[in-house]
Amino acid sequence: MAIEINGKSVETDEEGYLVNLADWDEAIAGVLAQQENVTMTDQHWEVINFLRDYYNEFQIAPAVRVLTKAIGKKLGPEKGNSQYLYELFPYGPAKQACKIAGLPKPTGCV
Repeated sequence: MAIEINGKSVETDEEGYLVNLADWDEAIAGVLAQQENVTMTDQHWEVINFLRDYYNEFQIAPAVRVLTKAIGKKLGPEKGNSQYLYELFPYGPAKQACKIAGLPKPTGCV
């Protein structure tokens, strides 16, 4: 599978995750968000950028529990809770946000 953006074809796996993480940019994130029916706001970008930083540091996409705890530590308890994250990414904060962030599917996600 692939998505087309700005005359460029970007390869995705059967679930829509990027095959090559280096292909990611904000325009691709916008297309992926659109496919996920997510309208990106500053709050969404904050989580996406957090995830990308986390991945760069630890080389792993965090599962939802780890994500919630890490966001709470960095961005505060009002953002580090499941309810807030599910409002932003209703199909699963870890799974859906990682896809939009161009990261692999988190371990433990079905």
